Amino acid sequence: LAPRRTALLSWAPGHPRAPAGWPLPTLYCTPVEAGTLPSRAAALRVQLLLALQERALHVLEAGLASELHDALAALHAGWPELAQDLALGRLSPQPGLAARAAELRAECARGPEGIVQRLWPQLEVVVVGTAHGAEQLYCDALRRADCKGLPLYCPFYRAAGGESLLGVNLWPEEPAPRFLLCPDWAFYEFLPCPAKEEPQTVLLDELWEGREYGLVLTAQPGEYRCRAGEVLRVAGFHKQCPVVDQALSVRGESIPEDRFCQSLCRAVGMWPGARLVDYVCVESALLGTSSGAGAPHYEVFVELRGLRDLSEGQRYKVRGMQALPWAPPSPCPGSCGRRSCCSSSRAPSSPRAARGSCSPPALGVRLACALQGGSGAECLVGGAGARVRSPTGFG
Repeated sequence: LAPRRTALLSWAPGHPRAPAGWPLPTLYCTPVEAGTLPSRAAALRVQLLLALQERALHVLEAGLASELHDALAALHAGWPELAQDLALGRLSPQPGLAARAAELRAECARGPEGIVQRLWPQLEVVVVGTAHGAEQLYCDALRRADCKGLPLYCPFYRAAGGESLLGVNLWPEEPAPRFLLCPDWAFYEFLPCPAKEEPQTVLLDELWEGREYGLVLTAQPGEYRCRAGEVLRVAGFHKQCPVVDQALSVRGESIPEDRFCQSLCRAVGMWPGARLVDYVCVESALLGTSSGAGAPHYEVFVELRGLRDLSEGQRYKVRGMQALPWAPPSPCPGSCGRRSCCSSSRAPSSPRAARGSCSPPALGVRLACALQGGSGAECLVGGAGARVRSPTGFG
């Protein structure tokens, strides 16, 4: 890692640190203060300009894959203005900026495919702080277009809402991240799932491969024996240290997040022309009475694009669509646990609006998925007339 050969694209007002956790500010050509600006759009624009000044970048980093996607969308929408600001040296006058601005204009005019590699020919890797759940959608979109030909790497595992690093990803070539829990980074305790009335915690050396556990964490700063709200599945061991990935579970079904995302994409595929832009998933218990009565279930809020053939009445029905429960033929082999949110930190009641696109605006949809203690669900989509049955739990 060479000094000033890493660019950071991330908005963290009030938290001047690198999202991926590198405690090495000299690595970055983008000062951490740029990410603390009050406006997210202004922060990403400043960071993007600073990154464009450095043609010899080796690493492009973002806190979330969606942040990198948004920054590159802003590049596609406003590259003429960015090129002008770059040529005039409005942030940091340097020799050669006029030639760099001309290169930016030429490459952006060729289109988005592989634009990251073309703008930074020496780039070796794209680092994202989170690449599971809904962020996987953005990773896939980046691999297909802007970051084509470059590896996307999620290096560290951090519990939701926490500051402490807990694990490291030793397998950068794999698309679905797995994390080796590092014994000296925190003190870990685990609640076996399904939980008993008076559960007893187990330690790192007492975990079993293939089982799920709720995470209890003692770490710095200010976290003392708190239940993290995460359900971890032990995917294997590296030497004697457990390797984990994350799972969702409200009734013992223990669905891996990547499988949840795949099932949701298959369900959206039942609508002709529809494309899943983003989603967020929460447990029904977190929404209180607003989620309605009934068994525990997931509330999934999705942002869709491409639903061109729906009338206003059908759109109204889709916004309130509900999933019908489906009883599987066999009992659930999984566990119970609590996982507050499977992906992004956006408020579930307000899916993101479309950004910088000529296509029709995205449609926000609320979908309730009810599980009757098993690994399947059948969903009846109001208005669109699609019935989806997913063997992995969601449709």
